[in-house]
Order: sequence, then C-alpha cells, then structure tokens
Amino acid sequence: MPKIAVLSRNPKLYSTSRLMEAVKNRGATVEVLDPIHCVVNLSKKRPEIDFHGRIVRDFDGVIPRIGASITFYGLAVLRQFEMMGVFAANGSQAVARSRDKLRTLQLFSRRDIGIPPTAFARRREDLRDAIRRVGGTPVVLKLLEGTQGVGVILAESVSSAESVLDAMHSLKQNILIQAFIREAKGQDIRAIVVGDRVVAAMRRTAPEGEFRSNVHRGGTTEVVELDPEFERTAIEATHALRLNIAGVDLMPSNDGPMVLEVNSSPGLQGIEAATGVDVAGEIVDFVLEHLNDHGHGGD
Repeated sequence: MPKIAVLSRNPKLYSTSRLMEAVKNRGATVEVLDPIHCVVNLSKKRPEIDFHGRIVRDFDGVIPRIGASITFYGLAVLRQFEMMGVFAANGSQAVARSRDKLRTLQLFSRRDIGIPPTAFARRREDLRDAIRRVGGTPVVLKLLEGTQGVGVILAESVSSAESVLDAMHSLKQNILIQAFIREAKGQDIRAIVVGDRVVAAMRRTAPEGEFRSNVHRGGTTEVVELDPEFERTAIEATHALRLNIAGVDLMPSNDGPMVLEVNSSPGLQGIEAATGVDVAGEIVDFVLEHLNDHGHGGD
C-alpha cells in the first residue's frame, strides 16, 4: 500500500484535507507533516527526517504544500525527501524557481510564452526609462515576494510609481514594473495543470474599483472552457519551470494570452467550487502513477 506525505502547516486547511481525502479514497496511506516540525538529519549515506522525535520512513511520495513564508525551510525538507528517494509531486528546484517571480519571467522571455512587458530597475533615476519601455503609465508594480494579490499596486503616474519605489526600497523590497493590460478589464484565468493536461480552469473577475482579480481580494469566479492557445500557454509555462503541478494565472491581451504568475501550491477551494472538478484527485492520481519514477529535483 503506497504511503504519501503531505507537507503542510495545517491538516485542516481545505487543500490539505482534500488531498488527504483523495489519497485515502484511492486505498493509500497519508500523513500530514508540518515542515517546520521536521528536523533534517545528515550523515554519511544516511539522509533522514526526524518528525516529533521519530525518524520518518517508508514514504513513497510527497506532495509539497509549502507556504511562501516558510519557503527556505520547506524546500530544505522537500529536498531531504528527494535525497531519501521519495517521489516529489513538484521537485524542490522547480518550486524554488516558481517562487522567484523575476527568474520565472526571465525563463519565459526566451520561450514562446506571452508575458506582460516587464522591467526590473533598482535605481530611482532609471524608473522613468523603465516605465517608458513597458509602454508608459499606468503601470503595475509587484513585490517579488508577494502572493494572493498582496504587494501588487497600480501606479497611475510616474510620480506615484516613484513614491512606491522609494517606500519599498526603504523596506529592502525589490519591485517589478509591468505594463497594465487595459483590455483584460480586470479579468484573468486560473488554469490548473497536472502533468501534461489542464484539468480545470476558471475565470476570475475583479470587484468594482479593483484591478486585482484574486478571490482573496473579493474577485468572483466562473467555470471557463479554455481556448487552445491559453491551454498551450499554461502547459508550456508549467513545463518551463519543470513543475508537474501548477496553478497558472493567465490574462487575455491584444497579443494573446499572457502569463501573470505560476503557483506551485495552488489553492484548491476556489477552483473546485467553480468547476466541480476533483482537482485533489487529479493531483493524487498523478503522484500514484509516478511513484516508481523517483525523480530527484534537489541535487
């Protein structure tokens, strides 16, 4: 009987509990491990994980649900599982890539993957030129570390962009400058990719007076039939980061679909509610099918 670990801070979270349920429904064993409570033990030819005083053994697969706030430690634990020969639903290097917004965009920019025109400038005196290069104001300013729409600001003028940049640099934060895609009209699409398929997709619409469509910011959702170009872009973006499972946020534009973000631990509640698709089951099926692959992503 396969044994699956879910790396998550809280077994009561919707996504974590749904994954547990999906594993049990398929006759496998599941345990939720809080990565913060895992101790990484290293010695010659014996990588081990200690969880609450016991050595963790016999896991066949691991599904990482690592929050942004514990990325570094969570990745260390995930990498240790890989060193122990456990199949990871998403490899540690792929998760690390997806957490770096700038690196993600750099990888996409050399491929046939649409992205909003983007600039990355450190000095205030370079800001005006950077804004001009992405098409002028208004521009979207994004914290490199932000999630769920936090740290995403619409600057209507150069002076307001300068003020945001000054404030963020004083807090030692780095900012991306992106074109504002006006024709999207506050809408984007979240597509869940598992392996080589988009298994579910929903359209998100921002509330009145808001340009961010995240459900956490009050956005509304509806099921959507994906255009083949959107589907191809979502799968390409996932594979470019070498992820197996991802939530890909896409925006319609006059130049075709543009990738806004790729999330290696996408929330399941909104997408399952909007589409009725058993996304947790799709993820678990993928893991169970690939248990013999033992793909190492952390060496």
